[in-house]
Amino acid sequence: MSDSSAIAPQPLSKNARRVLGVLVEKAKTTPDNYPMSLAALVSGCNQKSNRSPVMQLDDDDALSALEELRGVGAAREVQGSGRVTKYRHAAYEWMGVDAAEVAIMTELLLRGPQTIGDLRGRASRMHAFDDLPAVQTVLDLLIEKKLVEALSPPGRGRIYAHKLYPPDERQYLEAKLEKESDALQSTAPSKSRPGDDSAVDRILQRLETLNERIEELEARLEKLES
Repeated sequence: MSDSSAIAPQPLSKNARRVLGVLVEKAKTTPDNYPMSLAALVSGCNQKSNRSPVMQLDDDDALSALEELRGVGAAREVQGSGRVTKYRHAAYEWMGVDAAEVAIMTELLLRGPQTIGDLRGRASRMHAFDDLPAVQTVLDLLIEKKLVEALSPPGRGRIYAHKLYPPDERQYLEAKLEKESDALQSTAPSKSRPGDDSAVDRILQRLETLNERIEELEARLEKLES
C-alpha cells in the first residue's frame, strides 16, 4: 500500500469517476465477472440502481475515461479469455486505501456526497460496517489522506464528499449545498415544542428503515441486471 503521506487528490472527470467506481464495485460484488469487458463496463456505468446521477455513457465515453484512469495509474488493461480486452482498477495502490476505505470511496464516486448513515447502508454491500462509529473512523482516515472532506458543519446529517472533483464541479457542489441548507432553514419551525425531538427521531428512524428497504431492492435489481 502507498504511503498515505504521499497521497494527493487527483481530480478526475465525471466519466472517469463513474468508470473507476464501477470497476471497484463490480470487483467486490460480482467477482466472477471481473475484470470487465468494455460492454459490461458501459452497462455498469449506465445502470439505474446505486447511481446518482444516472448517466448514459457510450463506448467512446468509457474508452476516454479508461484512458484518463490509465494515465494517472488508477486502471489497467488486461487480456481476457478469447483475446477480449478487459479492464481492472488499481484503486488500492493509486489512492493508498484498504478494503473499508475503498468501499466508502466507491460509494462517494457512484452517488456523490452523502451522510454517514447513507454511507453505512450503501457501502456495507462491499464491506461490513458494524455501526456508524466504524464508518466515522474510516471517514476520518480518508480525511487525513486528503481523499474525503466534510461539506457541512458537524452534527446530524453532516455531508461528506470525495476530493476528486475538478475545481468547477467543487464550486457547483458548494453552491448547491448552500442553497439546500438555506431552503431547509427557511422551512424549519422557529421554536421547538415538547416532544418535537422525539417526533423527529421517529421520522428519521422511519426514513432510515425505508432507505434500508430501498437498498435491498437496489441490490436485487443489480444482481438481475448483472
